Amino acid sequence: MSHGRLRFLPGILVALAVVCGCSATTPPADAAATTEAAAEAIGAVASGVYPDLFAEAGLAPADVQAKVEGAFQQLFHGDPDDQTVYYVSGSNQYGPMAYIHDVNSNDVRSEGMSYGMMIAVQLDRKAEFDAIWNWAMTHMYHQDPTHPAHGYFAWSVKTDGTAIDQMPAPDGEEYFITALYFASARWGDGEGIYAYKAHADRILTDILHREQITGATVSAADATAVNLFDRDAKMIRFTPDLPNAAHTDASYHLPAFYEVWARVGPQADRAFWREAAQVSRDYFVRATHPHTGLTPDYGNFDGTAWAAPWRPESADFRYDAWRTAMNWSMDWSWWRADPRQVELSNRIQAFFQDQGLDDYVSLYTLDGKPLGGGQTTGLVSMNAVASLAADHPRRLEFVRALWEQPVPEGHHRYYDGMLYMMALLHCSGQYKVWLPPQ
Repeated sequence: MSHGRLRFLPGILVALAVVCGCSATTPPADAAATTEAAAEAIGAVASGVYPDLFAEAGLAPADVQAKVEGAFQQLFHGDPDDQTVYYVSGSNQYGPMAYIHDVNSNDVRSEGMSYGMMIAVQLDRKAEFDAIWNWAMTHMYHQDPTHPAHGYFAWSVKTDGTAIDQMPAPDGEEYFITALYFASARWGDGEGIYAYKAHADRILTDILHREQITGATVSAADATAVNLFDRDAKMIRFTPDLPNAAHTDASYHLPAFYEVWARVGPQADRAFWREAAQVSRDYFVRATHPHTGLTPDYGNFDGTAWAAPWRPESADFRYDAWRTAMNWSMDWSWWRADPRQVELSNRIQAFFQDQGLDDYVSLYTLDGKPLGGGQTTGLVSMNAVASLAADHPRRLEFVRALWEQPVPEGHHRYYDGMLYMMALLHCSGQYKVWLPPQ
């Protein structure tokens, strides 16, 4: 039982007493149904009850657990030639190291490393968590205070640790921070790089408060970067390097995580993170197409699409944007703060249902014109997680569609596989908030 469940069980009893008009110690005959209703009303963090969408779809608990465990084993410990994305890579004074390999691009990305850590902490896999974190701190983290990316992680490096692009992709930092807080709550803090909470606090402080730094990178002789959050807009940036810092990415908006930071992060910034969470909720509504529910890959702070000069197709619904529905749906499931997220999930699932559950492709204009790409496991996975917020009966069709997908393997197994693994955890009720006892 998690710290989070221990902490919040009294909240369920209080809710039951209010709903039932009875003593919390003498539940009525239909207590189980009432408990479920109370948990639904207050969200998973407050109730400790995380929705199991697979169970709602009629799947047996033993089959679900076998599928989750089998997917983890294949993606983290399967055949190195065509199954695994997790590779052990030597050791140092802190112990073993390992990286998550983007096989298709032949690099290691902060996104995938932080996803790997989140998956590991949710499944109580401390050895894998620590090995990934050790590799990230050794080969990706910028210690040099004169470097423009000081305090951040290089978003793309080679498998030997050589930098490809030293600047960060901010979603990596967001997942690193949250995974570290969860590790601290679940396993306790160790020493050095395994003092999880201290490192989470430091990175979180840097992404908000770090000052502008100009210096050389492997890509530019004179690069300038700022913090990862625009403090005025209260939004995550697309990138901290100028002049592209005045843009964002809908799939980087993670209000569910900001609520965690508002509870366990540095005290002085907690009010900011509460405000940032609401700003992101409002941003989802502005950035989402009113008919299709689709969001662009890149956006402006006002919610309009941004066609980046080097990538004009970023104004479409493409690979980044697949994840946006997961972000608002996780937020609704955990915190129950914005009922508009129910409509957002209903809208995007209605669009894909109209496209045909077996036929929809992966790339679209925002108004719904297909752009090809075939049907991919990654998007099928994200559309299933949208069911955490949806309330239309079609939601379980998307959950069953995820269930029918095999574990990704082959050349594209990295992105599809990471999204698939997180979707299995979300849809089985095993993607939880880990908070310290209060």
